[in-house]
Amino acid sequence: MTSHQHLQHQLELIKLERAADLEQYRQKVLLRSLTQRVKDGVTWYPVRLVRNYIGTGERIIIEVERVHPSDKPHSFQSGKSVNVFCNASGKPDKQHLQGVINYVQDNTLVITINPDDLPDWMDDGNLGVDVMFDEMTYKEMEYALKAVSKAEDNRIAELRELFLGAATPVQSTEVESLPTPQLNQSQQAALQKILQAQDVAFIHGPPGTGKTTTLVQAIVQTQRNEGQVLVSTPSNAAIDLLVEKLSEQGLNVVRIGHPARVTEQTLSKTLDARIAEHTHYDELRALRKRIEKVRSEASKFKRTFGHHEREHRRLLKEEAKLLKADADMLEFYMVNDVLQQAQAICCTLVGASHPVLRGRKFKTVFIDEAAQSLEVACWIPMLRAQRVILAGDHCQLPPTIKSNEAAKAGLAVTLFERGIEKHPQAASLLQIQYRMHEAIMKFPSQWFYEGKLVAHPAVKAGLLKPHQQPVEFIDTAGCGFTEKQDPETLSRYNAEEAALVIRETEKLVEDFGAEVWREQQITLGIITPYRAQVDYLNKLAAASSILEPLGKLITIHTVDAFQGQERDAIVISFVRSNDKAEVGFLADIRRTNVAMTRARKKLLMIGDSATLAAHPFYEALLDYVQQNEFYKSAFEV
Repeated sequence: MTSHQHLQHQLELIKLERAADLEQYRQKVLLRSLTQRVKDGVTWYPVRLVRNYIGTGERIIIEVERVHPSDKPHSFQSGKSVNVFCNASGKPDKQHLQGVINYVQDNTLVITINPDDLPDWMDDGNLGVDVMFDEMTYKEMEYALKAVSKAEDNRIAELRELFLGAATPVQSTEVESLPTPQLNQSQQAALQKILQAQDVAFIHGPPGTGKTTTLVQAIVQTQRNEGQVLVSTPSNAAIDLLVEKLSEQGLNVVRIGHPARVTEQTLSKTLDARIAEHTHYDELRALRKRIEKVRSEASKFKRTFGHHEREHRRLLKEEAKLLKADADMLEFYMVNDVLQQAQAICCTLVGASHPVLRGRKFKTVFIDEAAQSLEVACWIPMLRAQRVILAGDHCQLPPTIKSNEAAKAGLAVTLFERGIEKHPQAASLLQIQYRMHEAIMKFPSQWFYEGKLVAHPAVKAGLLKPHQQPVEFIDTAGCGFTEKQDPETLSRYNAEEAALVIRETEKLVEDFGAEVWREQQITLGIITPYRAQVDYLNKLAAASSILEPLGKLITIHTVDAFQGQERDAIVISFVRSNDKAEVGFLADIRRTNVAMTRARKKLLMIGDSATLAAHPFYEALLDYVQQNEFYKSAFEV
């Protein structure tokens, strides 16, 4: 397949993904009655307007709360696009406006709205809020694919052929990295490779190997050489973490993105916040206040008024329009001034298409979590760069894809994976890990990383308690524990296994005593691949007199929620137990790699060997625990 054929194929796959995403949205929102949507948690109705005010960047923020409070699960979360509507007219074509959720708290939503004015109908009552379909992301990805495909005789065409064609990346021997005492030998080698790369370099960072630390140092040194860099990640959480780390290194960082999608710690680094600190901000604010005053005067003439009032309102609206043009011009100057002075511009992959970056080019773009990023999304920031540095680990969680058909046809293969396979000479594997006991690390290292990982002396023999086993596998084979399927969600759970998981977790706590556990702030995570099992375990933990008082020290969630996190102890519930030896979802062994490598000092796994051993990975895992005497039957506990 040529590079152009590949991109055409990716375009078809992204259309499949959009269709699957839209269909899910249609099933959940568009095709359901208001009553059903409220029940499903994709609509809040009725809500009442509590207040409205001007927030960061002179944007209008509204706060709404449910008229009938509820503690049922819902789809509303920070950063999601929403549609605020009014049912007061009783007509099918409801009045509505769009916005983005700042945050959700109990029965309250705080939303930054898109229009410059709050419409009159907001006072009419019968308000509701729908979760919206994210159309913009797909548009930007399609635009990027077409731009890459059309590129000729320029840098993006060269990068295209490096990743998808026959071109080979070039290394320079002239650039030397500065001594960086905080980096170990393999991290220093990765830094050297990045600084010498003319085209592309990859940081392959297995769990606990300090990928972020290495990447931050690479960004700092590249910025010293180039003046300004672009930094991007697939998620808001990941980019906010980098903004924090780069700011700690003394870099002037500007975070591009909607303030509603940014963590509180990063808010001061946003473009809106930087504009608020600008020397001309008072001038801009005075203009905005004048606009507000003129608009307020115009809004006094509502619904019923004569010719004279109508003319007066028109003139006021015209004045507001002219003032807004002046304010926009001043803001344009301030935005460019702020961006010009920035040393690192940070945004999500899709955020790299933000209008304020239009026309801007960078020598280098850094993409973190590249192994969790769709290839199509990575091309968005790459369109702005001369060279690209990708960091990630393709042996951990893949990108989230809604269309199974698209995933199987190649959408799940990332640019990171493709590039590291094609150009292994441009990749650096970080080898020293600072998280896990050696015995926890050993099996994932052998299976995923060619046995190259080395446990740092500081963690190599770290245990929760002296003489305690770092790894245990409790085998439920022959116990008659059987998985079941939730008829509504189709997710799986195993009630008997869940009860055993809770009992064994209680034993771990009782070994210390709950007081000592609390004093030492020991953390424990229970990980399971199935949402139904998470719900079941949460109910049992809430009813446990030993676990419930420990609160946030005990976390129960799916693998995805634990990505990038770690705990002193991890308990894994594999769930699957059936006569057909079907492992289903567990066949994506990268998820199990993530689950196992969250543990620092203790890893306890509970599952049915008769079902699991049908898969070669789990068969090898069972061999490992048996050879090292980490294995016991559930009949022994």
